[in-house]
Amino acid sequence: PGAVDGLDFEAIETAARRQALAIAARAVEQRFNADQSDHRGPTLSCPCGRPARYAGRRAKTFQSALGVLTLERAYYHCDGCDAGFCPRDRALGLQDSSLSPAVTRMVGRVGAMVSFVEGSVLMQELAAVPVDPKQVERTAEALGREVAEDERRRVEPEPPAAPTMYLGMDGTGVPMRASELAGRAGKQPDGSAKTREGKLCTVWTAEGRDDDGIPVRDPGSVSYSAAIESAASRDTDTAPSAFAQRADREARRRGFDQAARRVVLGDGALWIWNLADEQFPGAIQIVDLFHAKQHLSDVAKAIYGPGSDLSRPWATQRHDELDAGQLAAVLHALRAHAEANDEARKCLDYVTRNQSRMRYPEFRAQGLCVSSGVVEAGCKVVVGTRLKRAGMRWTVSGADAIIALRCCLLSGRFEDFWEQRSAAAGAR
Repeated sequence: PGAVDGLDFEAIETAARRQALAIAARAVEQRFNADQSDHRGPTLSCPCGRPARYAGRRAKTFQSALGVLTLERAYYHCDGCDAGFCPRDRALGLQDSSLSPAVTRMVGRVGAMVSFVEGSVLMQELAAVPVDPKQVERTAEALGREVAEDERRRVEPEPPAAPTMYLGMDGTGVPMRASELAGRAGKQPDGSAKTREGKLCTVWTAEGRDDDGIPVRDPGSVSYSAAIESAASRDTDTAPSAFAQRADREARRRGFDQAARRVVLGDGALWIWNLADEQFPGAIQIVDLFHAKQHLSDVAKAIYGPGSDLSRPWATQRHDELDAGQLAAVLHALRAHAEANDEARKCLDYVTRNQSRMRYPEFRAQGLCVSSGVVEAGCKVVVGTRLKRAGMRWTVSGADAIIALRCCLLSGRFEDFWEQRSAAAGAR
């Protein structure tokens, strides 16, 4: 394929591209090496505060988007802390890295979206830049840690994007290495754990309507923030939990706290409502309708058996009652089986506890979303499709780094982060 009259166009194109890149690389290399303005005099202040003396020029080879470059840089050594540094490395974003900023950026993107092995292949196939899988891993995780630190440190509040804003929270298991699970209780038959829970906060708007008048997510309105963090806090704690602080940052960042109408959606887990009460008092709380119906379907299967002809009609009637706001009828039906069936008893507790959050006809009349599909999709998009593939096992640090990087990319914030990063490097 691609061969015409004995000529292999792909091979010619590839060879020409390599040659062009090599010529460009040499030109860039010569230009940088001719400029010796990074020599700042006989001494320069070391990060430790002591003076560092000029100790000549030293070469560094690194991978750029054009190919391998070797740069000569002014080198300063501090006798006080016995460390050396090159001012040009800081200015060019090459400190502690053998990859150029452009390659680091590409590696960050591929490492966030696909496995590290696949990322290495894509770098070679699409950019003709060889980066081995281990380096993809190290670079993507290091960049993710920068993103995570930036998320904690920098909150620039926006005005509310719409009169009504939604905030959803959920959790999903992340497969972990055995070393990260020692002593942790889990759902395995022997009581051990195979995962740690990653918690996700997402904010969105839904001013649009479908043909049936049901609110739909506004395109481009969703943002994500997530990590393997605890949402639990004790009465003696002086600060909110790590995840509560994350949710608060995302809410302030998106202007959720300033919206005329605020809605918190969740699957009914107690930790979600505890956090909502503490961080977002006054917000409307809604149990996701899909989850509520799923609980009732599980009860039907537990009572009559999964394949029984009686299971589906019982569940359908309960669903219709839920849609109609007939919670008393739902509770009556559950009580009839609660004593003999554990699933019915648990669901009875669930509905009883969340009655005020299941006023679906009232919520619909107010034009509100009653489904947290955005949150469910977020758990899959942010965590599942990247971190829960066959054979993957993570450290908490590595998982959090990739999750932070994915949240940044999927929330449309990567360009802002990169501009801030580049500006900070240039100011050093």
